[in-house]
Order: sequence, then C-alpha cells, then structure tokens
Amino acid sequence: MSHSGEPRPMTARALGPLRGVAQVPGDKSISHRALILGALSVGETRITGLLEGQDVLDTAKAMAAFGAQVERLGPGEWSVHGVGVGGFSEPAGVIDCGNSGTGVRLIMGAMATTPITATFTGDASLSRRPMARVTDPLALFGCQIDAREGGRLPITIRGVADPVPVRYRTPVASAQIKSAVLLAGLNAPGETVVIEAEPTRDHSERMLRGFGADIRTEVTGEGHVITLRGRPELQAQRVAVPRDPSSAAFPVAAALIVPGSEIRVPGVSRNPTRDGLYITLREMGADITFENEREEGGEPVADLLVRYSALTGVSVPADRAASMIDEFPILSVVAAFAQGATVMNGVAELRVKESDRIDAMAVGLRANGVRVKDTPDSMTVYGMGSVPGGAQVETHLDHRIAMSFLVLGLAAQAPVTVDDGSPIDTSFPDFRPLMQALGADL
Repeated sequence: MSHSGEPRPMTARALGPLRGVAQVPGDKSISHRALILGALSVGETRITGLLEGQDVLDTAKAMAAFGAQVERLGPGEWSVHGVGVGGFSEPAGVIDCGNSGTGVRLIMGAMATTPITATFTGDASLSRRPMARVTDPLALFGCQIDAREGGRLPITIRGVADPVPVRYRTPVASAQIKSAVLLAGLNAPGETVVIEAEPTRDHSERMLRGFGADIRTEVTGEGHVITLRGRPELQAQRVAVPRDPSSAAFPVAAALIVPGSEIRVPGVSRNPTRDGLYITLREMGADITFENEREEGGEPVADLLVRYSALTGVSVPADRAASMIDEFPILSVVAAFAQGATVMNGVAELRVKESDRIDAMAVGLRANGVRVKDTPDSMTVYGMGSVPGGAQVETHLDHRIAMSFLVLGLAAQAPVTVDDGSPIDTSFPDFRPLMQALGADL
C-alpha cells in the first residue's frame, strides 16, 4: 500500500487510438530545486508551472519547516520568501519526505553545513533506499550523521558550524549525489568540487547559476568537473518550470504502441542530460517530431508530435543510461511491442530506485507474456510486436512501475492490472484523467 492510504488497484485495457494534447506536469527535478534554492535566497522567488505531486509538496513543507515562507498562490504558482544561504532555522519536528529520494537527499545537503539539527524520515519505500551514497560525502564537510543500519532512514544530521570545502568524486552516476554536495558547498568557505565520470542531469548547475552562484563546469582528464564557490548571496528569481520529460514519456510511449494514435505534448524539457529516452525511441523508428524549439527558464524546451510507429529493438549504450535512468521502465514496455531484442546496458542504478526496477519490470513483463533476460546491470526485452497481457502486477510502491504497466495494458491483448496505483500521485497526480482525455481506458 502507499504511504498515504489503502492500495488502489487500477486496470488498463485496449480501447482505440489516442488523440489530443497531453499537458503533462512540470518537471519534478526542477520543481524540487526551485523550492530549495528559493528558500536559500534573499527575497521572494516566484515559481510557475510547479509540479504539485506529493513528492514536491513534501519538499515545500520541509522548506517551511526550515524557516522559509512558502505560499501557494494558484495552480502551479508558488511564492517562496527565502532566508539566505546559511539561514535555515532548526525545524520543530521530523522532516517527512514521503516517497521522494530526490527531496530527502537534496534537503539533507542544503542543511548539512548549517549549525542546526534535523531528523529525516519517509514512507516504507523510501526507508529501504540507500542514503549512505549522500551522507558519506556530506560527512566530509564536518557534520555528524546518525542513521539506521545500512545508512537508511530515519536519519538525524547535526549540521556543522565551521564546514570545510570538499573535493568529491561521485562513485556512481547520480545527479542526487552531485546536487546534495553542491548544496552543502553553498555554505562552506572556498571552493567545493564535484567530479563525475559521466555527466548527469545538470538542473542544479543551471539553476544555481541563475540564482547568482559562482559555479563553473569543465571537462578535464579527471572527468566532468563542477566547481562551486561557497557563501554567495543568492538572489530570488522568477522560475518557469518546463514540463517533465519523464512524465511525458508515458503518454508518448502509449501513442507509439497504440495503433492509429497521434498526440501532441507541448513545452517538454529537451535538456540534453535528460534526452536519452527520446534519442533511443527515434533510433527504434519512433515517429516523434520536435516543434517550436525554444528556451524557457534557462532550459531548452520543445513541443512533441508523436504518432503510432512500427518499432525495432536496439542496443542502448551504457554511457546513455544517466540521461534516461528514470525512463528505462517505460522503455522496456515500448521494447515489448517492438520487433527484436532491446538491450539496456549500464542500468545497475535501477536496482536502488523506489524499487528494484529491473526486477519489478522483468517479473511484470514475464507475467504478461514477454521474454526478458536480466543481469545485475542490464536488461534485455525480446519484443514480438504484440503482448498477451492479462496479468496483475506488483508495483512495490513505485509510481513509474505503476504507470509503465498501465501503458502496457493500453496496447496488450488482455487487460493489465496494477496492485496499487496510488503512488502515481507522488509525481503525476493527473495521470489518469490526462490519459482518459486522450482516449485511454483506465
């Protein structure tokens, strides 16, 4: 069951072509960061297009608990009066981040170099996820961290009054690790440096620069190097959140596999560090056109025109994984309707997401008649052009697993049921009505 109530089974079945305009929600990654950087700035930050899923709402509550004035002005429109870098006050209660790994990891980074104490918790799914990958580098700044066995929530952080700057090489490709270290570095003197072997999504760097931080990125013999000068005075901004490419992936995938479909998805982020799925789909033969390409809020965006397509399996290179890590579940669904094998390499990170996504997708696809081979860091889906369907799938409290199998059901020969659709609200609260408006039977 979800952290907010009883399980809510959902069933999807084939009905007919999907048509219309899919107004997907604002980007979740950017929404989290806009709230946090607004809280660390001086003045009022106005945000439009904010994703109002539960994950982001939990981050908004956390920023208020740390002393920022956070107010919802209207649908997707929010005001944040910040307290400045180093200005967080000690929260009166425990910070509950629900299901959000991004939220808890970034917030821990933002407070670790301020001399206050905070305890973080989350739902059953989040409490199983590894946090040492973030708390280990945060401890290098000098803060004290108490965690459950295995570095898991609940976690108490005693922030450090006199932090030291850190030079840190990320052990895995993770924008959450990078961002947590950079946010901690805001209140540390001197320069904090993060080194990545492969570049990950760069929303934090773009947004920090937009709020006035002194941050630079360069490619050297060490890898992708991000350098942040600490203790800036961040200035409040107006932030227009583009639409989330990870959320857009679900109606896009549905249109590609449901015969006769044609949809438009306006204003989707085309950030090159998030574009791997769309590159891969076009390699498979997907009819996706990018129209009206432009820049909004420092992020490249475009309108997507998507038509049903005959698809062929491909091999996805490991060095593309970081740019589409959240989209592999829905890609595996698309791959099931392609002809031939689709091989997804370098995806070990999927095993420590909201669920073990490789295992969850492999088990669910097999139950619906699809042949799948998985290893610790790869998954191969053997597409047959059609999928029998007919199974009930366990979602493991994972919103992307739930949405992926509901999309599968829209094109399978028999209906597909997920055991609990309630986690979808964490990232895409309007998923069901949006898909129904396109013609889906959910």
